[in-house]
Amino acid sequence: LVAIMGPSGCGKSTLLHLMGGLLRPSSGRIHIEGVDIGASSDYVRTEFRRRRIGFVFQGYNLLPTLTARGNIELARSIYGNDRREETSVQQILTLLGLHDKMDHKPSELSGGEQQRVAIARAVINSPSLLLADEPTGNLDSENTKKVLEILKKLNQEYGQTIIMITHDPEVASIGRIVEMRDGRVLNRFQNSYYATEENRL
Repeated sequence: LVAIMGPSGCGKSTLLHLMGGLLRPSSGRIHIEGVDIGASSDYVRTEFRRRRIGFVFQGYNLLPTLTARGNIELARSIYGNDRREETSVQQILTLLGLHDKMDHKPSELSGGEQQRVAIARAVINSPSLLLADEPTGNLDSENTKKVLEILKKLNQEYGQTIIMITHDPEVASIGRIVEMRDGRVLNRFQNSYYATEENRL
């Protein structure tokens, strides 16, 4: 569980898009599960992204005409899953505290509930890597706490690898912190007021 922090424009989102195969690197390599996704063809990169990478966006990006269940099931039908053990929609909704909201449309859900549906949609196919871009940016403190508890549970109990972008030091403190400045990842955190000894890389 890694949090990427840094000022606006330093390259955080670009780095996340590179790791997710949405952008091709101009130099260097990106290896995930032994696959160099940067050097792969568009088709291979797209298929890898569909099956092995989950995305959570700050703006939820749920389809307004579908229920919570429908949004998650659509993700499963589009992205597929070639693993033997699949997590059911009901299991995911229960894990995220949404079992009584599965037939609600986004307009009938709070911001925190919409973000939890977005997380469920992202992890329904058991991706190798979950990428979250400001997952709590639109949430109040109570819903931020709920989302962070979910991310920690996914990481600690289910072994989900998570890389997220955040501007909030409290949010970042749930994992290891990587600081970016001017398009570069900094390896040391002595000057970072939010980095503690246990979450330095």
